[in-house]
Amino acid sequence: REQPSVELERLDGVTRERFLRDIYPRRKPVVLTGMELGPCTTKWTVDYLSQAEGSKEVKIHVSTVPQMDFLSKNFVYRTLPFDVFVRRAAEVNHQEYFLSQDEKYYLRSVGEDARKDIADIRKQFPVLAKDVQIPEYFEKEQFFSSVFRISSAGLQLWTHYDVMDNFLIQVTGKKRVVLYSPRDAPYLYLSGTKSEVLDVDNPDMEKYPLFVKAKRYQCFLEAGDVLFIPALWFHNVISEEFGVALNVFWKHLPAESYDKTDTYGNKDPTAASRAIQILDRALKTLEELPEEYRDFYARRMVLRIQEKAYRNDYG
Repeated sequence: REQPSVELERLDGVTRERFLRDIYPRRKPVVLTGMELGPCTTKWTVDYLSQAEGSKEVKIHVSTVPQMDFLSKNFVYRTLPFDVFVRRAAEVNHQEYFLSQDEKYYLRSVGEDARKDIADIRKQFPVLAKDVQIPEYFEKEQFFSSVFRISSAGLQLWTHYDVMDNFLIQVTGKKRVVLYSPRDAPYLYLSGTKSEVLDVDNPDMEKYPLFVKAKRYQCFLEAGDVLFIPALWFHNVISEEFGVALNVFWKHLPAESYDKTDTYGNKDPTAASRAIQILDRALKTLEELPEEYRDFYARRMVLRIQEKAYRNDYG
């Protein structure tokens, strides 16, 4: 059965001052409308996009099913010239294709060397970057990445969290975004930063019985809308139409808190990774005890974690 959704608040014409004073400290997602984004929202047609950046090669995800799953990798990576890719992603049925006539395409821009460099639209797509005015509601040195994304109609991305705050700027097309609070992590069947529950609209309740407990938030984004997604909030994105978006990530913890090798903004902060390693070692140590003792001391450890680290002021 479908969970009832809480519609996200939509706020029009929010200034940087108001965002930082009233919205940002709440650490809740919100849709910002009427923001000054530059000519991109009207200019970025399929024709303009395909000629603006020419035929440079881009690496894309290709999937025969609408729900892409990062855990089972039900998609393949392929390379296409950018202009060819844009035209194909905008079609529903393809004359030329890799796997099937109705395959879906997804581009998530990466740095020159994806292992070392971050995505930055100014470097990877300099012509298009000139059309965008990124809302700089954070300090220049906090900027982490600007990720250019293009999706076929009907494509759904897996539920995941990022460790940095970000703006999802919907430039063209429409998206539906389903979100869950970090507090509901126990009900999301996590594997690393990703949830195993792919179909958030029709979840398999036999396989994921606790999922129904997760409080679902939802919004619909149209061209020119900007969704603020605070760090650690889970999100699942469905492209209702072919569309172009830009994610801007920024660091809201001190720079040294983040993993130096993180180019995607989704590796846990170094202190969190260390804590999890220590916990794994502690659990390994408990295995030296008989089951009854292991159970008793594990419960005591859980109580101590709750007492020392849980917040009790969640609204």
